[in-house]
Amino acid sequence: AADLARVLPRLPRARAGARAGPWTAGRARRGGRARADHREAPGRQRAAARGARAGAGAVEPARARPGRGAVRRLLARRGFRSLLIGQGVSAFGDWMVTVALMVLVLDLTGSSTAVGGMLVLRLMPAMVAGPLATRLVHRWRRRRTMLAADLARAVVVLLIPLVGAAWWVYLWAFVLEVLGLVFLPARDASVPDLAGEEDLPLANGLVLASSYGTIPLGAAAFGGLAALQRRVFEGGFLGSRPYLLVFAVDAATFLVSYAFVRRLRELDEPPVRAATPGWTAPTGGRFRDALRLPLVRRIVAPVTAVALGVGTLFSVGIVFVREVLGASDTELGALIVLFGLGALAGLGLHRLLGAGLATVRLTLSAQGATIAVMALAPALAFAYLGAAAFGLFTSATLVGGMSLLQSRLSGEPLASAFAVFHVLIRAGLSLAALGAGVAVDLAAAVRLPLLGRLGPARLVLLSAGALVVASASAVRLPAPEGAR
Repeated sequence: AADLARVLPRLPRARAGARAGPWTAGRARRGGRARADHREAPGRQRAAARGARAGAGAVEPARARPGRGAVRRLLARRGFRSLLIGQGVSAFGDWMVTVALMVLVLDLTGSSTAVGGMLVLRLMPAMVAGPLATRLVHRWRRRRTMLAADLARAVVVLLIPLVGAAWWVYLWAFVLEVLGLVFLPARDASVPDLAGEEDLPLANGLVLASSYGTIPLGAAAFGGLAALQRRVFEGGFLGSRPYLLVFAVDAATFLVSYAFVRRLRELDEPPVRAATPGWTAPTGGRFRDALRLPLVRRIVAPVTAVALGVGTLFSVGIVFVREVLGASDTELGALIVLFGLGALAGLGLHRLLGAGLATVRLTLSAQGATIAVMALAPALAFAYLGAAAFGLFTSATLVGGMSLLQSRLSGEPLASAFAVFHVLIRAGLSLAALGAGVAVDLAAAVRLPLLGRLGPARLVLLSAGALVVASASAVRLPAPEGAR
């Protein structure tokens, strides 16, 4: 309720400010109080406005909500356009292989626990390789880091289907995630220099849209390529290597990303933006140094909680919708599509509510509540609505955390902060997937007051949703004069 009180009253003023321009939008958001201060001390008000424009203040003026002109201006930047296209193609391949890995392990083992184990092994590098990723993004140029990671991932993904053994799939899925941990911080730290300060929130939204928007395309492409391989290559080498065609296409997407990143020669130079005073501290490229950044410490709780919710739903969700709600493979695919569409809508929700820790805490609470409601869904139709809402609030929370980092940090601290950001997400996903899978196997059905009898899958989802909502209360908001 407190977060709603902070966020919702700003919406009409933000819309009015958007029509007047980015700097007057900040004054419109502050409403009558700012106008009264201006009448009482016009000189002091104008001086404060000049200081805000120079970046001297701790509180940033609110940016206007971007329109078509802002999108065209941003896409006119050659560097950002190249990054966006390359990442969109690469994300398309990533979603194909995510589905392929789960199905491949299930085919090899016939065990849903093994599927959860694959997710854990793919995500575990966050805990093992996090310090390594922080060191690399600190010492290497961003462009060189991304190029090396793309080439290595193209090779690794081709190795996965060559041996029909679960341990082989586990091994290379682990390596693939280590390389992703090296690539992502360098990419995210590059966005401010390629997009510019004015369009940074929109740039974040477009980068995430290129990832979430390809979920339905990747899932559909997996089904099409798998069917094509079964029909055309019934025997021989290709026929004996399940989903080899899917992995080959994913390797090609990494090469496309490599080609576009190679154009970004401006990333060979160190960043020139100044960070917001009060949020930075010297770092030496070490993981623990990045955790000392005040802003990074503030986002630890929401980022970890988001990962907890996603990991639990991904691990238990397949069992829940197929065995509890009786969904077919087609209906499961529809749920994935709705999640992706909800995630796209979440990017717009973030821009509507505005950037700030209060918004992050609000959307995080909504994500946890959605998981809890989905656990009680009596029919598949309610699960469809829950999947869309889950994607909505998850993406809004993640893009809110990214925008906070990019708007207040720069250079070495920003790269280190994003290394921590992605490590927290993957570590949280790993622990949640493992814990949820074990809990479902060990738990028994219980009968709760008002709710009645709950099976293990419903019980685990309900508990995870409650834990995410409780975690939202751990997000500490700064003082009013701080960088909210």
